[in-house]
Amino acid sequence: MNILILGGTQFVGRHIVEAFLDSGHKVTVLTRGKSKDELPEAVKHLHGDRNEGAAGLSALEDREWDACVDVSGYTPQQVRASASALQGRVGRYVFVSTVSVYAEPERHPVREDDPLSAPAAEDVTEVSGKTYGPLKVTCENIVHEVYGEHCTVLRPQIVAGPFDHTARYPYWVDRAARGGQVLAPGDGQDSLQIIDARDLARFTVKVVEDGTDGTFNMSGPRISWADFMGVLGVSGPVWVNSKTLETNGLGSRELPVYLSAHGEQGGMMDVDNARAMAAGLTLTDPATTARDTREWSKDADLQYTLTPEREAEILASLGG
Repeated sequence: MNILILGGTQFVGRHIVEAFLDSGHKVTVLTRGKSKDELPEAVKHLHGDRNEGAAGLSALEDREWDACVDVSGYTPQQVRASASALQGRVGRYVFVSTVSVYAEPERHPVREDDPLSAPAAEDVTEVSGKTYGPLKVTCENIVHEVYGEHCTVLRPQIVAGPFDHTARYPYWVDRAARGGQVLAPGDGQDSLQIIDARDLARFTVKVVEDGTDGTFNMSGPRISWADFMGVLGVSGPVWVNSKTLETNGLGSRELPVYLSAHGEQGGMMDVDNARAMAAGLTLTDPATTARDTREWSKDADLQYTLTPEREAEILASLGG
């Protein structure tokens, strides 16, 4: 099959490109050419910018593909431009959305048919923590409007794995590798649930090959934070409750991917993946994700908000 990837040079997109190649398909990527590109030579490159509307997508003219995978659509203007430009020239439009579309993130568990946030207006272009979910809702609506039954929407949870430049999940594998006492959020009973980027990529290939319509939560194995510390090889985590975390100014930037099970976002670590599993989603063992991420991140020179010095200072104040 001939596959078009909108984006494709970074993290999730890179894994999707490689998964299609591994399955024997031909891949073309459309990028702005501004990000570091280490894709295999077999990938064909086109340059364009959806922010410029139809004029920015002239490279797509007079070309056809069996499917398009939109990894980089964040605003309605971007998705409207590409969905319209490719109408009638791709057999399927796969849109990578997010679990942040759900209106009730405290719900346990979160399922595909749960209420969504109110959609953002199509002229909203600022992507922030407040607008991210509503923008993706509008993007999903555009894809459904243009492609009807010939589209698939994937809603990933936090994605992890090699090439993860977000410095969220890698914080924990790198922190564990440094050794010593590890400041750990909560009491060990909260849940951690991420999706390995390679699992998301393989499922993307499968829905294209199988012609699968529908909307799917992309979530991985759900484990406790105590088990996660065990996966990382942390023998003596120092558990810190929410009140103490707040007192010390420790939030999602300092301790990424942690969400209290009883907090306003608690359901985001309880995302039901039964529909995707029934459609062929396979999951990587958490230990493999941790190992492979660390193998990549040890040379990635990622920068983290919580420094070793600050962590040591807090642990000392706690008597740890």
